[in-house]
Amino acid sequence: MEKNLAEIQLKMQESNFWDNIEEAQRITQEGKVLGDKIDSFKETISRVEDLNVLLEISVEEEDLSSYSEIKRELKELKELIDRFKIEILLSGDYDKNNAILTLHTGVGGNDAQDWTEMLYRMYTRWCDKKGYRIEIIDYQNADEAGIKAVTMKIEGEFAYGYLKAERGVHRLVRISPYNSNGKRQTSFASCEVIPELKEGQDEIELNPVDLKIDTYRASGAGGQHVNKTESAIRITHIPTGIVVQCQSERSQFTNKDTAMKMLKAKLLQLKELAHKEKIEDLTGELKDISWGSQIRSYVFHPYNLVKDHRTNIETANVNAVMDGEIDMFINEYLKSENN
Repeated sequence: MEKNLAEIQLKMQESNFWDNIEEAQRITQEGKVLGDKIDSFKETISRVEDLNVLLEISVEEEDLSSYSEIKRELKELKELIDRFKIEILLSGDYDKNNAILTLHTGVGGNDAQDWTEMLYRMYTRWCDKKGYRIEIIDYQNADEAGIKAVTMKIEGEFAYGYLKAERGVHRLVRISPYNSNGKRQTSFASCEVIPELKEGQDEIELNPVDLKIDTYRASGAGGQHVNKTESAIRITHIPTGIVVQCQSERSQFTNKDTAMKMLKAKLLQLKELAHKEKIEDLTGELKDISWGSQIRSYVFHPYNLVKDHRTNIETANVNAVMDGEIDMFINEYLKSENN
């Protein structure tokens, strides 16, 4: 009896030890993030002071040659301060989390599938500029052109905080390369963004009876296990009709774990949007509550224009936008939401 008690006490001590280790690591990580922010803020203040000195000297000595340097420094400082302002706005429970972004083909046939692939490229370029890491979770090729759907995990600080601004329907207007008559075509694709839940954030109990779990052979952009084993997982939440799937890993168990995390994040987001107290209160009638009308139009013909319909921010530089220059839309949306 005493021996069993001693073993239990030892296990409890070990459990507390590891809990303390995890808590210490979490605090250390948060401290590093805050420390980096403070250092960046101090550096910004120092740059402002240096710029003031440069301005005073230029005025006193009537040195016009330093004008370009002052102008460049002002632009860089403005971008830096704007980024600080946006990050201050990102104070939601999940804003610092990684993001899981899913693109789905909408109305428009081959053009819509091609449009979905173009958006995939746009977000990939944006992530590259941000220094974010991308992991493909699910990739569904279209039969003739483009892709039907793609799900990717985007890892980086405030990934979800920024990308939640992209949630909605994106509309493309252009001369269709798939139309022999050269007619203008309108196509649609939807963008869904959910946070990757961290430890302790997924306090959702799912009833196994409400889940339909299917396995299928992986397919997509590549990988040694593609089309060889039934490692891919598809989970359907029967009450809401929400479907998640994952085929990124060889292991069926790993894919199932990832898919379950995605499902919990979707249900948690849906619960908050629907203002429901419990997951059990959600039904299929609410599964599209996060969508809505188009949030942005990308016009390639008869003129060049990208316009966000929520904030009325627009630009004629379509090529830059498709190369990932979308911060202007994201930042303006976040500002308007905060207001």
